[in-house]
Amino acid sequence: QVQLVESGGDLVQPGGSLRLSCAASGFTTDHYAIGWFRQASGKEREGVSCITSAGSTYYADSVKGRFTISRDNAKNTVYLQMNSLKPEDTAVYYCAAHSGRYCGLGRYEYDYWGQGTQVTVSS
Repeated sequence: QVQLVESGGDLVQPGGSLRLSCAASGFTTDHYAIGWFRQASGKEREGVSCITSAGSTYYADSVKGRFTISRDNAKNTVYLQMNSLKPEDTAVYYCAAHSGRYCGLGRYEYDYWGQGTQVTVSS
């Protein structure tokens, strides 16, 4: 059974940094893509970044240059390094997975989801 567990969310001041982790288990193949999504209170869930099994990365314009996605296949873990955080980054962050070759920022291509971790950026 596929499981995704996010961790690393916290309260941080504007301009600060956080690293989120997504630990994956239960896959029958190492070839899967991971996406990060976020959902602020009262808003729709939006794609933030994704990474393919081959290591190709993609970012939403709102986070490009500030966030970096990476994966450690030996640890079955994907990370989202978030720098220069802004109050508008405040949201619950979710990781999601699918077994396709490519990845995108649309929520409907992903089959498995974690429980989410809260990121709050406030002074």
